[in-house]
Amino acid sequence: MKLTPSKKLNEIASLIGCEFEGSPDFKITGINEIHKVEPGDLTFVDHPKYYDKALNSAATTIIINKKVPCPVGKTLIFSENPFQDYNKLTLHFRPFEKATAPVSATAQVGEGTVLQPNVFVGNNVSIGKNCIIHANVSIYDHCVIGDNVIIHSGTVIGSDAFYMKKENSSYQKWNSCGRVIIHNNVEIGANCTIDRGVSGDTVIGEGTKMDNLIQIGHDTVIGKNCLFASQVGIAGVVIIEDDVILWGQVGVQKDLTIGKGAVVLGQSGLAKSIEGNKIWFGSPVREAREKMKELALIKQLPSIIEKLKR
Repeated sequence: MKLTPSKKLNEIASLIGCEFEGSPDFKITGINEIHKVEPGDLTFVDHPKYYDKALNSAATTIIINKKVPCPVGKTLIFSENPFQDYNKLTLHFRPFEKATAPVSATAQVGEGTVLQPNVFVGNNVSIGKNCIIHANVSIYDHCVIGDNVIIHSGTVIGSDAFYMKKENSSYQKWNSCGRVIIHNNVEIGANCTIDRGVSGDTVIGEGTKMDNLIQIGHDTVIGKNCLFASQVGIAGVVIIEDDVILWGQVGVQKDLTIGKGAVVLGQSGLAKSIEGNKIWFGSPVREAREKMKELALIKQLPSIIEKLKR
């Protein structure tokens, strides 16, 4: 999430009542979790295992629960509970806004766009020209939709990220302050769900087409001209490059990359990143030809065992 205008270090620290190290006037231009940070961003860390990763990341302000030397060119905010203070900041800068109408007065809807009955369009949403948004679609706050986009009935754009942190014996929700950005000429089928980023953006690239009943997780970035068949499920923080095809019921684990032009056959499961311009199959996924050979050999095992018994 970008902070417009930017904030000073002492302003941010005072909001959560914490001490800091660095120039009080140091500029903070965004708030982001560690997977998405850029220079100018604030992030947090609360476990020694990840101290080095956070301190050496692109983030220039880190909320941390231990007093450590401040890296050159960065600032630190010292907190007893960085996760809770991070959540306080995201709620402060992007609080929940109650809807007062089916289509918010702050939404922008482009020329030629059709909103069918019972469409909900939240606060500060932007929809481009010549789109068709079918009945019972819900578009949550701050989402951005380009031109010539078609969204079919029952789809939800911008629901909260499924991102939880376990504290003691319960799960604490990580507040979602990111957006969904859908580029031009995208078509999304019925009853799909596309989660907003936790603090960055979930992005659907130009020309991508999706079938019905598809789940796209938080902070996932999908390239141009991809094709997803029904019941594809994609976890958070996945990068899918251009021209990828995922056939029905493919499942994709978090934090991985699918290379440009990859084709993944139906009911496959991806637990690791895969190269582009190849056909993949199975769970765990392998190159399709190799997987088919493996399955053919497995079928022969009973006869091989019988021969060995003789």
